[in-house]
Parts: sequence; C-alpha cells; structure tokens
Amino acid sequence: MRRCALAVAAGLLAGCSAGGSGSDKDDEREPGSASSSEAAPAPSTPTDTGGESAPAGTPALNERTEPDLLLALSAPVEDSVYPAVGGPDVDALLYDLDLSWDPTKRSLTGTSTITFRAARDAKKFGLDFSPFLEVESLTLDGQEAAYTHRGKNLVVTAPIVTDDRHELVVSYAGKPRPVPAPTTRRDFSTVGFTVTDRGEVWTMQEPYGAYSWYPVNDQPADKALYDISVTVPEPWTGVANGRFVGDTTEDGRRTTEFQLDEPAASYLVTLAIGDYAHAAQTSKSGVTLDYWYPRGQPLVVDAMRAGGAAIDWIESRLGPYPFSSAGIVATDSQSAMETQTLVTIGNNEYVREPEVIVHELVHQWYGDQVSPADWSDVWLNEGMTMLMQGLWEADHDGAKISATTDSWRGIDQQLRDEYGPPGAYDPTQFAGSNVYYSPALMWNELRLELGDDQFFAIARSWLTANDNRSVTRDDIYEHWEKETGLELSAFFDAWILGTTTPAPGV
Repeated sequence: MRRCALAVAAGLLAGCSAGGSGSDKDDEREPGSASSSEAAPAPSTPTDTGGESAPAGTPALNERTEPDLLLALSAPVEDSVYPAVGGPDVDALLYDLDLSWDPTKRSLTGTSTITFRAARDAKKFGLDFSPFLEVESLTLDGQEAAYTHRGKNLVVTAPIVTDDRHELVVSYAGKPRPVPAPTTRRDFSTVGFTVTDRGEVWTMQEPYGAYSWYPVNDQPADKALYDISVTVPEPWTGVANGRFVGDTTEDGRRTTEFQLDEPAASYLVTLAIGDYAHAAQTSKSGVTLDYWYPRGQPLVVDAMRAGGAAIDWIESRLGPYPFSSAGIVATDSQSAMETQTLVTIGNNEYVREPEVIVHELVHQWYGDQVSPADWSDVWLNEGMTMLMQGLWEADHDGAKISATTDSWRGIDQQLRDEYGPPGAYDPTQFAGSNVYYSPALMWNELRLELGDDQFFAIARSWLTANDNRSVTRDDIYEHWEKETGLELSAFFDAWILGTTTPAPGV
C-alpha cells in the first residue's frame, strides 16, 4: 500500500503532508513506516554490487520466456466497493504493452495487445481506459471491430462466448492524466499516470488508475501476465515490473523491456521514466534486488539497500521470496507502494526508512502473491503486513511488540468510529488507518494464542495454497479454521465487521 510514515500522536492518526521533505520528525504520519523518531540503520548484507560506480542503467539481461497463460486464469467480479471500475466479462491473461513517451510534449503513444478469456457470454464487452487517450485503431482477433469510448469506458460491440480466447489490439495516443483517488489521505490525492515538471513519469494506482495509461480490466480479481516495452529519449530509462529482458538504443531513443512471468493485479503494475542509474544487491538466500534510483543521488540507493536483509528476515517467517525478480524504484511521489516485484518508493525520508522497505516487501507475499478479489478485503493485505512490520521493529529497534500493539489498541475504537470497520469501510476513505491496525491486532491475538511456530506455519501454508490467486475473506477464514481446528467465525467477524474494539483473546 502506498503510504507515508506512521505516528500515533495523542491518540490521533493523520496522513503526512504531501509536500513535506520528511525532515520534520514531529509530523503526523500514515501507517506503514517508523513509529520512532529515528530511522533504524540499514542492516548490512553479504553481497552488494550497487553504488554510483556501477554502470548506470545496465542490469543483467534475463532470458525471455514463453508466457504460461494458465497461470493467469481468473474469476473476475464486479467490485462491491468501486463497481464502476473493472467488470466480470473479461479475464485478461496477458497485457503486451508497447509504450513510447515524449517528455517534451508530455505525450504517450502505445499499442496494447490483450490476450483474454471470455469470462461469461456477452453481446459486448468493456475495459477501463482513460478519456485523455484517443484510440487510433482497434482489432479483435485480427479484424477491425466496432467500439465506443465514452468517459473511461471502452466498449467493444462484438459478442463473446464463455471460455473462448481472443486477442484485442488497441493502438492509442494522448496526454495521460492521473485519476482522482477515493481517499482523504494527505500523502496522495490522485492515482495512476503522473508526470513531473521535468516530464518524468511515475505510476501508483491503488485501488485503481492503471486505466490512465493502458486499456485494462482494472479490478484486483483479474490477475494477468505482462510484457512491457518502454521507449524514451536517452539518457533516460523506462522501468517496469518483472525481469529485465531487453535493452536497445536507436536514433537516440532507448527501449527497455520487462516481463512479469507470474500474474499481477492491475493496481500492482508500475511504470517509471526518468534519468535512472542502476545498482544491485543479493540477499543471503540468493535473491537479487535491482535498484533504480535518480542518477547522482547515492543516498537514495543507500536507503534501498535495507532490502537485502529485509528479504532474509521475511523469508525466515513467510517462506521463500515468491517471484523471479525483485527490486525497488525511486520516484518523485510522496508515498510508497508494493508494486509487484519492483517496490515503488517516493521522494522523502519517511518512505525510505527501513521499516517502510520491510513493509512494502512483505506485501510481495501478502497482497501480491495472494491478492484480494474485492476492495472490501484490502485488510487482507494490510493487516498481516502491519503485524510483520511491528515484529520487525521489535527485532531491530528494541521496541517491544506488546508496547506497539498496545498503542494500536489504544486508537482502534477511534479508527472504527472515523472510517468504519476494516471490512466495511467508507468508500470515500480508501486505505484509512483502520485497514492496517485493526486486522494487525486481530492477527496478533491469534499469534499469541498459537505461538509463533504454528502461527507462521499457517501463514505460510495460506500462501502456498493460494499462490497467484485473488481471494475473499471467506477463503482465509476457512483456511485458518481448518489449520487450527478452532471455531473462529465470531472472532474474525468481530474484528473485521464489528463497530466496537473486541476484547483481548481468541
């Protein structure tokens, strides 16, 4: 989840200033980073090939693989919180995006080749797509197809039959704009394709906003594979999720190619364009992390290097890192986001703290490997991740986890009153603090009841059983009841749907 830093001040929670530099340690903070006034030092790791001395923008190329479309089979739904975005007709399997960015004109040119399965019979089908991008051509299975593009709705007027596969090709161009965010948080007010004053680009798009730069079924139940090609003027570099599989330069323009070989929800896709340098680091377990940071800013990559030790710590509790690539990209935003395989961090001290790096990397397991099928269950991502952050802080900062959870309990009722229960929140208050702390407290109660060994064994078995899936709260309730042998329905309902803070204990 994109975030600023965490503070609990006089029992009140608030977002940090979107324009803050991060130097004022008295600022109130959002969930997801340090609760202390000093950032913990970044732990060392055994192998570090990064630094300003490394060749800028030249990571090792990976071999391109044939996409396994079976991995991307999904059961798309109409979202219960934001029903106007995404839909149940199209099960996208692969988005092949060929993008070109002109920073001077602030214009994007793209061709999106979408391989999809018809999820149900329909006389026509639709995708989400920005009204600021004009469709120049559209074909379905190689033939021109009729379509309408009104507002954010791109509707293809051709019948589809359940389980048939199709290829939709949309060529488009325009000047993208971000989308208003359904939140009152102060660290972000828009989502999607964002352009800086210098023509650089970054994207963060939770709960939606991917449609601001490509046609997409923009709802988390529909995971898909991605091939992304980005062409930009030298010396700039386009960066995206997945393995780095192509790098060519022609006539002063550089094309970089990335392949996401396990399915991702659209909100977890990232695109960043700017004058990037590259560094790399390897965790003790052998996970290589690629770091993309603004050229000439070594302090940024120094902060990123907390990632190697973070991976090792997380793996010891949640199991092996779940993807074939890993890394962090720094952008000019004011928050951070768990974009799949390539965490996006912003431009302030708060979001570069080790606690935030840990939080966003934990999301690679809880949120990315296993995602919510509906935005009413965003707490599935944030609760376990917030608990893991608290445990990491206890291990590294000396703060007892009991003191941390006591502080969370002290504000839980206020959060329920202000935002609603974590599983039934106000739709205009997306990513309020209630979806972090309340479910984190819930999971901690189970941890205390079961002990760390059993608790984390079940947390790992959940991931294994639901690898690459989008799930519901009923799925996770059933899993924990089966694995523990406990009747937990009332316990879960009280924490996730209750308007009153539950009493301690399971």
